[in-house]
Amino acid sequence: MSPDSSIDKQIGAGLPVALFVMTVLALLVVVMAQLQQGSAEAVSLQIQSQRALFAAESGAQVGVREALEGGSCSGITSPKTFTSSGLAGCRAVMTCESVSAELTGKSPAEEIYTLTSTGQCGNGMDRAERVVEVKFR
Repeated sequence: MSPDSSIDKQIGAGLPVALFVMTVLALLVVVMAQLQQGSAEAVSLQIQSQRALFAAESGAQVGVREALEGGSCSGITSPKTFTSSGLAGCRAVMTCESVSAELTGKSPAEEIYTLTSTGQCGNGMDRAERVVEVKFR
């Protein structure tokens, strides 16, 4: 047996196995990157949604105070924009309706207000909007 004939008879599987392993690892890296990106987007939207809820609640609180001080829904100024660090870039848009009703069955009728505050934060795909409704008299 000569050394040259033994080399010719060797059949290797190293290259196909190496290519398969590299392909599987590359796909695994791509899938992990997509999962990470999706998770980051979900967290960002959750934060924006929470900020929008806080903006809606803040707008509702200010709107209730303005309506009670003014004695009617016309005393409410809308929209409210926020400049504090937690709500920067958010705003609250408020609508108000009032009806007169006798709550105890006796006169005089009382004004019952329904204030709807819509909090909005973010832009484009990162935008969140939450609505808070408050009834007061």
